[in-house]
Amino acid sequence: MKKTRIAVLVSGGGTNLQALIDAERAGIIKSGEIVLVVSNNRKAYALERAAKAGIPSAVITKKDCGSAEAFEDKLIAVLEDAGIDMIVLAGFMSILSAKFTGRYPERIIDVHPALIPSFCGEGFYGLKVHEAALNYGVKVTGATVHYVNEIPDGGRIILQKAVAIRRKDTPETLQRRVMEQAEWKILPRACEMVARKLAG
Repeated sequence: MKKTRIAVLVSGGGTNLQALIDAERAGIIKSGEIVLVVSNNRKAYALERAAKAGIPSAVITKKDCGSAEAFEDKLIAVLEDAGIDMIVLAGFMSILSAKFTGRYPERIIDVHPALIPSFCGEGFYGLKVHEAALNYGVKVTGATVHYVNEIPDGGRIILQKAVAIRRKDTPETLQRRVMEQAEWKILPRACEMVARKLAG
């Protein structure tokens, strides 16, 4: 069976990328293969993770490209060149335009560290999401994997997993637990589900 060719887009440490690499090795992701990692940050530790796993990588920055449009054009060219079928946003700190997302309908997935529609949309990323959950006083949070469209965190939900909030939680402890108990579990599962569908 032909495997779905996956590109993972990253900006930082790459813990979700590592979860995907480990899941592919463990056979959780079997319908797809991570063939490219793209970062918009030269210093992203995720690039080290890609190198250790023997996955080719590319760095594309808005600064080098001169504009958001030129950045997306370069990104599309790199993805097309690698024959990419599916894109996973794993801590990718850049909003993609409708022109870009419209090119890959139901082929881009993202993981968000909350139960959408709570604490999501523009401005909700990283620790800010967990700070908002704690400030609001919710008793349960979690993570969501969803398709990506032109609205930040607005695409159809694929999988969600809940995580209980503890009385002494800080944004940092909550972030870690949401990653361990939710993000690293549902992102590989959702990746396999979409890759299997695309592999047909």
